[in-house]
Amino acid sequence: MRLTPFAFLACRLLLAQPVADHHQHLLQSAAQPPQGFALTAKDLVAQLDQAGIQRAVVLSIAYQFGNPNRPPVENEYDRVKAENDWTSQQAALYPKRLIAFCSVNPLKDYAIAEIRRCSKDRLLRAGLKLHFGNSDVDLDNPAHVAQIRRVFKEADRHRMAIVAHIRSTVSRKRPWGAQQAVVFLNQVLPAARRVPVQIAHLADAGGYGTEADAALGVFAAAAAANDARMKRVFIDVSGVFAGRWDRHAQRIVERLRALGLGRVLYGSDGPTMEAVSGFRKLPLAAEEVRRIETNLAPYLK
Repeated sequence: MRLTPFAFLACRLLLAQPVADHHQHLLQSAAQPPQGFALTAKDLVAQLDQAGIQRAVVLSIAYQFGNPNRPPVENEYDRVKAENDWTSQQAALYPKRLIAFCSVNPLKDYAIAEIRRCSKDRLLRAGLKLHFGNSDVDLDNPAHVAQIRRVFKEADRHRMAIVAHIRSTVSRKRPWGAQQAVVFLNQVLPAARRVPVQIAHLADAGGYGTEADAALGVFAAAAAANDARMKRVFIDVSGVFAGRWDRHAQRIVERLRALGLGRVLYGSDGPTMEAVSGFRKLPLAAEEVRRIETNLAPYLK
């Protein structure tokens, strides 16, 4: 039986997989790693193989040792350096499959020093992961904004791409929405003029809610207006497909289209097969799904 061109295309789309996972972690040092998450590079590559994904970026979780929402740890900066180095070593085991990003709490007094140190590592110099939630960054605090600008400038100086979880601490009920997104757009993004900046989780912290939608709307409007500050900005979908995201499914699709599908990156932030399945439940056209799944961030090209 011969397939019609449409049926043939549909089959190819069903068989195809994302070309890269732009948001992954290794959790060997996590106190209580969630079930199904990769602990080591070997675990992650096995998940990628199962999902048919060729490459992934491994974002260090070294920022966790400077997390003010948790009890302090002894020799904090030494632990941060060790975690970043371990992440680099793990990625080096699969050089054709994985790249590693350094990470640090950007508000710590050692943040700039650690970025400079990572910039000299053959693998970690690819990029920097920042987690505003686990660092308790408050974009309504001018001192925090000034420090984040310094960190962005330092990463930009070393040509390190930035992946940023920009929603602040949910457990402390830090404000999040359009006002904070405007601060990020107006004051933070201009500090990194030459490197890609990837906003994680559709500007949320996992799942998708009304606060994140308001924030994402700021970036979507800026992108639609060809705002120069959005020239190197990408948005990843990692971690979104958990909780009650489905009631916002149509709104998510509207935001992705407004942003421009070319700047939307696939990412898992957890068990790969589950994340791919969740992403494909969005009411996107088949060609739109494939467009996103074949996008590659500049740091993977």
